[in-house]
Amino acid sequence: MRYTTLAAFLSTGKAALRVGPVAIILAEDAVEVESTLLHHLDAGFATVLLLTHPDISVLETVEAQTHRIDYETHREGALLNAVNTLIEAAPGTWFYYGFNAEYLFHPFCESRNIREMLAFHAEERRDAMLSYVIDLYAGDLDRFSNAVSLESAMLDRSGYYALGRPDPENHNHPRERQLDFFGGLRWRFEEHIPVARRKIDRISLFRAKPGLQLRGDFTFNDEEYNTYACPWHNNITTAVASFRTAKALKTNPGSRYDIHDFKWRNSIKFEWHSQQLMDLGLMEPGQWF
Repeated sequence: MRYTTLAAFLSTGKAALRVGPVAIILAEDAVEVESTLLHHLDAGFATVLLLTHPDISVLETVEAQTHRIDYETHREGALLNAVNTLIEAAPGTWFYYGFNAEYLFHPFCESRNIREMLAFHAEERRDAMLSYVIDLYAGDLDRFSNAVSLESAMLDRSGYYALGRPDPENHNHPRERQLDFFGGLRWRFEEHIPVARRKIDRISLFRAKPGLQLRGDFTFNDEEYNTYACPWHNNITTAVASFRTAKALKTNPGSRYDIHDFKWRNSIKFEWHSQQLMDLGLMEPGQWF
């Protein structure tokens, strides 16, 4: 189904939100839109929403499996407005949000789907899940000028770190069970990245509830949603394998001519498998089995 506005979808297609989990994919351009949609359909999302500009073309066979919503993706706060509108419309539904050329991975996703994982997570009385955004990039920028290549994707095997997240309401002491995570291209090329956008953590999987709001730093106004674990033991975390930063660095005029190669001594080939992400410490299985 295709809708001319988000309001039109909520008017006539809102029933699709009753069956979760729901994936919200904001396609900012035409790069790897089909592969992004297929990845999340294969992951087991019951509903996939594609929000993108009307001019972006998508294969009919793929688009037919989604709810396409015409949307101005480059206006200020585009993602926040869409996610918060959908939260208000569907309390109780599990949501994921991400961009095109981003691929969600969870522990053992090759044999367990997203519905099974979220059911397990909910039984542990958790309503949100931390994701690390792991930068992917093409190994040959002469061949792939936009830094995007599924077949030759690479990632950093090290260079990730965490800092305590200050609590401005408590004399800037670190918040309990919250950390700011850094690394990848946003760390190595930080001179091209605004300070507010250098973090690589998102709360990208969550259960909607009345009054919940996503904020500009990909955290929520309910601080428990922003924790990486419950007070008793470690919980599952996920990873979003993302070409978005590499693509931006190689297409934005302010950085494209300064970067000739993303590879360094700690670059390795991405295997498109959850075990690699767990072995690198970029994803936590928690009590998941």
